[in-house]
Amino acid sequence: LQVAEPDEFDIMLTLPVPPLQLEACDDTGAFYYATLKRNPKEMYLSRFLDEEGKLSAFKMLEALRKIIKEEVKNISTVEITVTRKKVGCPAITLQIQKPPLEISVDIILALKVHHSWPLSTKDGLPVAEWLGTKVRKNLRYQDFYLVAKQNKEEKRLRGNTWRLSFSHIEKEIITNHGNGKTCCESDGVRCCRKDCLKLLKYLLQQLKTKHQKELQKFCSYHAKTAFFHSCAMWPRDEDWRWEDLDRCFHRYLEYFLDCLQKSRLPHFFIPQYNLLSQNDRASQDFLIREINYQINNRFPIFLQ
Repeated sequence: LQVAEPDEFDIMLTLPVPPLQLEACDDTGAFYYATLKRNPKEMYLSRFLDEEGKLSAFKMLEALRKIIKEEVKNISTVEITVTRKKVGCPAITLQIQKPPLEISVDIILALKVHHSWPLSTKDGLPVAEWLGTKVRKNLRYQDFYLVAKQNKEEKRLRGNTWRLSFSHIEKEIITNHGNGKTCCESDGVRCCRKDCLKLLKYLLQQLKTKHQKELQKFCSYHAKTAFFHSCAMWPRDEDWRWEDLDRCFHRYLEYFLDCLQKSRLPHFFIPQYNLLSQNDRASQDFLIREINYQINNRFPIFLQ
């Protein structure tokens, strides 16, 4: 789904963990405190517990950052720097000087949890009409991940919160995106789903480059979440015929604009978690105006 030069990469560094007790830290259903259910035989995790016995995302990220910094010193074939840490960011970012590009690599620490999905996901993943009830059931049998993401809504930031991540499921859905099993395969009919997502990602990326301050709260995940909801609302392959790309993209864009207008974009896996906030109303209105300008002028930003 890369829409420009391939200069940004994400690597999820997964760490299998013993059974965890998860405690929701707010009403979003996305952020949790994690404690060990019992003392693991391997005591490597005990040094990452905070004073309350909770697994500290901050401590684990600091340890990982230290390891990466030491390893980077041993690489002489290419110039690599570890960027300064950003508060609340779950990634450790490497900048690799590889002319003519500068490549950015985000290493994301993730705990691999072998456990049934949290209750907040019960009504999420609405793919029954799109991919089928059997596919949904099988997807929910898979492990889920916790990434070291600070919950900014906490009154006192302690660095011990974890956020649910289903990026592996998202990747699987995008790869096998058809209502029919042969959609976009060599012997099947091509659809325009992924092309629509690429277009909105590129539009958002270009607008963010042009208006960094006004649109800093937005990211490609907003476009991806709106995409999943659009696919669920229009589940048939016939709804996304390749020759209807223009119409399909406008329909998808209208849904995204409606979400911005209402300040409501539910997380695809956690319906109670709203990815848009009324506190960012001014930013949302700005993006609405910019997108409408592009629509009314036949998307001049695609020609730049």
